[in-house]
Amino acid sequence: MSSEISMEDFKKVKMVVGTILSAERVKGSEKLLRLQVSLGNNVVKQSVAGLGPYYNPEQLVGKQYVFVTNLKPAVLMGQVSEVMILAAVEDRNKVSLICPDSKISDGAPVT
Repeated sequence: MSSEISMEDFKKVKMVVGTILSAERVKGSEKLLRLQVSLGNNVVKQSVAGLGPYYNPEQLVGKQYVFVTNLKPAVLMGQVSEVMILAAVEDRNKVSLICPDSKISDGAPVT
């Protein structure tokens, strides 16, 4: 396990629930998927995630997951990723996306 952080450090990470509006493979990559995510209040952001080996894009559309929204944007294969989808990773062959257990408003904070 890594070192402990303070509650103040944890509070700096903004996590919210969002709904995936569209998902597609990034051309030229077997790993990357480009996701358009509704974060509530008419805010839509893009996430580029290495989920290609684990999920078909169609599986993700319309579903809610947890996203980190205050990371600096990253560029992956020419695509800007504005938010990060959260997942549990058991090993390189088992990935499970973090989702609410019932429907909740997009933009609902995760605390």
